[in-house]
Amino acid sequence: MNFLDPLISQPREARLKYLDADFHILREGDFVRCAVTGEPIQIDNLRYWNVERQMPFRSAAIAFEELVKTVR
Repeated sequence: MNFLDPLISQPREARLKYLDADFHILREGDFVRCAVTGEPIQIDNLRYWNVERQMPFRSAAIAFEELVKTVR
């Protein structure tokens, strides 16, 4: 088997442009990484991001903590 074998597919990191209530896929993939923790977030589970800073977050709590840091 080699890297071109379709039976073995590695999860790929996507690249997105975050919009107000949606996102635009710039590069196809399975996940993005949380801007704070670096943990992978499946595209289907992505719910929190910052449009101005173009940053995805794993949870509302992490997004809120990051917002508080930028306000100070």
